[in-house]
Parts: sequence; C-alpha cells; structure tokens
Amino acid sequence: MTFLKEEVEHFVHPPIGGTYTVATQTHTFDIEAVRGDFPLIMREALRKPPLSYLDNAASTQKPQTVIDALSNFYSQDYANIHRGVHFLSQRATDLYDKARETVRRFLNARESAECIFLRGATEGVNLVANCYAKPLLCRPGANIVITTMEHHADIVPWQLAMEDTGAQLRVVPIDGRGVLDEEAFEKLVDENTVIVGLSYVSNVLGTVNPAERLIAAAHAKGVPVLLDAAQAAPHVALDVQQLGCDLLVISGHKIYGPTGIGILYGRREILEKMPPWQGGGDMILHVSFAGTTYKGIPDRFEAGTPHIAGAMGIAAAMNYIERIGIGAIAAHEHELLEYANAAVTDIAQLRVIGTAPGKAGVLSFVIDGVHPHDIGTFLDADGVAIRAGHHCAEPLMKHLGLPGTARASFGMYNTFEEIDRFAASIRKIVKFFL
Repeated sequence: MTFLKEEVEHFVHPPIGGTYTVATQTHTFDIEAVRGDFPLIMREALRKPPLSYLDNAASTQKPQTVIDALSNFYSQDYANIHRGVHFLSQRATDLYDKARETVRRFLNARESAECIFLRGATEGVNLVANCYAKPLLCRPGANIVITTMEHHADIVPWQLAMEDTGAQLRVVPIDGRGVLDEEAFEKLVDENTVIVGLSYVSNVLGTVNPAERLIAAAHAKGVPVLLDAAQAAPHVALDVQQLGCDLLVISGHKIYGPTGIGILYGRREILEKMPPWQGGGDMILHVSFAGTTYKGIPDRFEAGTPHIAGAMGIAAAMNYIERIGIGAIAAHEHELLEYANAAVTDIAQLRVIGTAPGKAGVLSFVIDGVHPHDIGTFLDADGVAIRAGHHCAEPLMKHLGLPGTARASFGMYNTFEEIDRFAASIRKIVKFFL
C-alpha cells in the first residue's frame, strides 16, 4: 500500500501522552477527536492500567454515531419492512433502502441491488459456495483456487461445496515474508477453475494482496473472483468497479459497525445466475403448493426478517469512515505499525511473522520459548488487549510451522502511547520467562 505515505502531507510524532494530527489532501485526522467518538475507548482510558485495545483485526470498537443509529432505529423508527402499509413500516423500509444505497456508495457498486445484506462475510462466502460454485463442481476437472493465507471462512465453505463432487481445491503458496506467489497463481488458475477465493488483506500476516492484478489474471482465463475484503475494508478504499471483482464480502463488526451484519456484493450478471439459498418470507413473488416463483436481486437472497437495525448500523459506520477519511485512517495506522516494529526490533527473542512490503496494520509475532496464549494473558494483566492463537487460519500456521502467534492489530483510535505500553509489557514477559 504505497499510497499510504504518498497521501500524507504532514505527520508529527507526539511526545508520550501528547496529541497529534495526520493531514491528507482531503482530511485532517485528529486522534483526540477520533478517540472521543468511541465511548468504550474513552471509558477504558480512565481505568488503571488504562486499556490499550490492540485486537482490531478480530473486531473493532463502535463510535457513538453507530450506537446512536441502532438506538434511534429501535426507539423512534422500528417496524418490520417491505410488507407493511402503515407509516412506521414504510419509514423503516425507506431507512433500510437508504442504508443499502450507502453501501453501494462505499463500495462504488453500479447499483444498490448488487449489495446484499447478510449476517457477515462468512455467510456471504457460504452463499456463493452453495449457489454459484456447487452446481458447477461436478464437471470434469473442476477446481477452486484459494491461497495459503486464507481465513477458515474462505476455506471451509468451498470444502463443503466440493464434498462428493471430485473437484479439487488448489492452494497458492506464499514465501517466507508472506507474499503471494503470483506465478504459481497464474499456473493454478485454469479453464476448469470454477472460482477463485482471495483475501485482499491477511488477518494474520497483514499482507495486502495485489487484488486488481490477480483478478485481471483470473479474468483472462474466464474465471470469476470472490474477494474477501473483511480485513481490508477498515484500511483500504474499496472500489469494486476498479478492482474488477465479481463478488466481494465484508463484515460490519470489522469496520466499526455492529455484529451480525455484513455485505455480499456481486455483479448483477453473476447474482442473477444464482438460485436462492434460503427460502422464506419476502424473497418470493408467488407461493403455491405446486411451486414458487422468486423475486430478483437482492431480495431473493434476503429471506425472512433481516437485521434491519444492523443495516442502519453498518451504514452509519461507513458514513463515519468516509467522514474521517480512509486515506487519513490508513496513514495513521501505517505510522502505528512502523512505530510498533521499531519498538520491538531490538528484542532478540521476538520474531515478527509476516514482513510483506506495504502490509496493513497487523503485527503478528512469536517469542521464543513462550506460548502465544501466555503472551496474551501477561499483556492483559498490563491492560493490553491482543489476540493469541491460530486466528482462524490453521492451514497457514501449519505452513509456518507454528502452533499460533500473538497478534497486535491497530485501529484508527490507537496511539503511540498504547504501543509504548505494549512494548514495555513485552519486555517484562521476556524478562520473566527468559
């Protein structure tokens, strides 16, 4: 992500406890103002020791504007949507439709109908695996191509779809830095590839894959691509038309929005070929005991009462990110990552896992002789929240020869002072164990 530094016109490292701003051509990033938008962050900053929340790759905290969107809908606008003729139902429906339009704008989709509300990125991959890939997997030589760095949500759904088909799962290797082997990618994708499942940003390594280039390579062989952008969406501007992806998934809780809501984007040409996955209310035109006719997109994929408030929440989160500016957020997180790398570079027992150039704000690491879970537990005692384990990427861990890693991951509200506390706690761990 070389654009991160190119977008920054001015950045000043603060003294410990100081304030600072990041200015880009279109946004000024005021860290104290941003932190003030997150009630939990501000509350936890008052405790002793103050909480340093460095687990953003797992889930992000929520700004007040998202909390208000959920509360306001339930307290002022709640009703079921689409099927009511009364005022509240019509108002709720209008808000739901406006939320979908916000998603369209955030992703730069051609039309809002290409944006489907689901429970999360995981459900999106499962829907595509069942409704698009599975019917094609019985043909001779059929295969699906994924990468070594995929999250379980971009592995297991394909495996389930491939059961009893004879199809092959092909895995693109990575090098020691965590960089994808593009030459191998082009060889593994062939005329029998049904679909490519590709993470834009690795949740373990922070690697930012060259999605646009890889998608073009797959398209050159007539193969569609599902881009898992769950980890990318908080850090990278998403433009599905520029990327050229056929399908894309994101989760609300990764982008400062609610849990239980996510988006499947799909090109109309792809979605219209896919049958419904679940049956129920609001995805049908007519039902009889003799048979049923279904609505078009997006309704055919949103059976039953959806997470209406969640749609308000994810739209509010997207509006918030756009107001702060994804370029300013990414620049700030990039500086945090560089600062964190420098803060631990002289700890001989610590090894950073994932050193791809231009990586996102994820610092996975191991300490020789200390289990990742022990690292996480000791950091927690000092008020530093990280993630420890295999991060839903067991095949990647096996490839790396590790039982797991400790992972610090950065969000827009994190500070250099929090990283100083993280680094000081790491030094205490090394001294205690070694």
